[in-house]
Amino acid sequence: MGQGMAMGMHDTAPPTEHRSESRLSVGDDGCYHLAVGTAEFGNGTSTVHAQVVASVLETTASRVQLVQSDTDRTGYDTGAFASTGTTIAANGARLAAEALRERVLEFASTRSGADRDACRLDDGAVRCNGSTIALSELAAAAGHKLAVSRKAYGAPRSVAFNAQGFRVAVHRVTGELAILQSVHAADAGVVINPMQCRAQVEGAVAQGIGFALYELMAFDQEGAVVNPTLRNYRIPAFADTPRTEVRFADTHDAIGPLGAKGMGECPINPVAPALANAIADATGVRFRDPPFRPDRIYRRVFEEHGAV
Repeated sequence: MGQGMAMGMHDTAPPTEHRSESRLSVGDDGCYHLAVGTAEFGNGTSTVHAQVVASVLETTASRVQLVQSDTDRTGYDTGAFASTGTTIAANGARLAAEALRERVLEFASTRSGADRDACRLDDGAVRCNGSTIALSELAAAAGHKLAVSRKAYGAPRSVAFNAQGFRVAVHRVTGELAILQSVHAADAGVVINPMQCRAQVEGAVAQGIGFALYELMAFDQEGAVVNPTLRNYRIPAFADTPRTEVRFADTHDAIGPLGAKGMGECPINPVAPALANAIADATGVRFRDPPFRPDRIYRRVFEEHGAV
């Protein structure tokens, strides 16, 4: 039996001039139309962008129509990497939403004759001194005036933190390993979509376990890969992945949109070292070269301690 943990920190933007442009408008259908250049890789940035805009504009994400990754219809985006889908691209969406909110309320004030401070957004309409003006009506009257474009940049940067812990059992004769408990703590700032972010962390733990226990690219003496097909390349199946307890720190980031931090590749960083520390605690042997397969564990334990 053994237990181990590891911590990691990750800058929420690359050390380069990363930028993203968001274009946001009120459509004739009364919905908000958001165009961003960043790509969706499956970690949920599309949902986050819609949620951020909806939160600022006092509506639901279903009223935000999103176009992304289309260079004919969106502004420039450096790329969806280094956890920038939230910290930069969604921040651009927030800035655009804040600017559009002011433009819509100013126009509604002028059109209704009500004081600007008496106007507020209410889902698909603007309420001014008790009267209601639909967004579709405002869009038709304003022409192309209810449209904005804003940019966000990768500086200043924030830092996300992750900690992973494992309890393991190691059979000192066969080298077999069983993960008894897996716990992951993440500082993601304000978690905009908890279920989505939790799935991102769980997937990172599964992938990290693959790095630590199964995956190995083998090379011959000439440097050629000898296992070049996925057919024989072992990665964790669902049955190989333990249940992971995910805990989010209660923090608020001063840089990210609505207090959020990026949580793209960050959670994978401490997984393999935490597992290595747990194995070292269980066997008294430090393993530095993954994957930690049973044959490798057995051989090193036998070399260090002899027959059990």
